[in-house]
Order: sequence, then structure tokens, then C-alpha cells
Amino acid sequence: MSVQLKAVTRDNWEEALALKVSEQQQVFVPSVAVSLAKVFIKPDGKNVEYLPFAIYDNETMVGFIMHAYEESTSNMYWINGFFIDHIYQNKGYGKRSMIEMIHWILQRFPQCQEIRLTVHKENEIARRLYKDLGFLPLGQSVGDEEIMKLEISKSSWFCRKI
Repeated sequence: MSVQLKAVTRDNWEEALALKVSEQQQVFVPSVAVSLAKVFIKPDGKNVEYLPFAIYDNETMVGFIMHAYEESTSNMYWINGFFIDHIYQNKGYGKRSMIEMIHWILQRFPQCQEIRLTVHKENEIARRLYKDLGFLPLGQSVGDEEIMKLEISKSSWFCRKI
């Protein structure tokens, strides 16, 4: 397995739009189309940048993940819209993709002290994955989604690998 994050561009956006989760998971995560719309609509404010990525294993697109950030802060670094296509689930891509995204953020934004994400309260598989990676509940919710945070510390497992 060779997981890589590649920007969604005019060359791969249609393939990204074809990524899907199972019917039961559709309430847990937005479609790629909704995530890509955020890049232009900027629903979280004009200072927030959105960077959409396709997740690849070698040349095969297996999922989608997006990073949203406001560079002037230390805690406005978000992972959202993350999912692995239903065909490729339960093969380890979720964990590997999250590790790649965390490393990507930390390499490009050394001022980052906290990474946040939201997870649907009923999405037990994702909640377990995020907790295994060190994300903790922030104690806040947005609708049916709980906000979780990963505090960045130089002694953390993900910092040692950079």
C-alpha cells in the first residue's frame, strides 16, 4: 500500500465525483461535490482556504479528504469531507490517509498547534479511528456532529515521523 494525497484538479475531479460511501454511510459525510463547492463558496468565511485532495494507492483513487485552514491562527486547521470509497473500505486506507493528512498539515504549517475535525455522533467506526490517532472530544457539537481535536506536541507520535 502506497497512500498519497494528490490535489483535486481539472485532471481528476470527475473521477473524484464518482467516489461514494455505502448508502448507510451517506448521512455521515458530505459528497465530493458538496466539499468541492466549499472551495468557491467559502461557507466558513472569506479567510478560510479549502484544499481538496484525492487519496490514491499508487494510481488508484480510493478516497477523498479536504483540509480547511486560516493561516493566521494556530488552531484553525481542519480535516473535513474525509471518506474512503465503499469499495476500498476495511483495507487500512482510512488510517493511512489520516496520517498522511496530519503530516501534510504539520509540514506546511509549523505554527499549527491543533487540528480539528467533526464526526457524526453515530459514526462509531470513524470515531474509533480518530480516537486511535489521538483526537479527543472538544466538548462542542455542530448539529449531529461532534468536534474533535488533535493537540500538537513535539513529543507526539506524528511529530516524530516528520
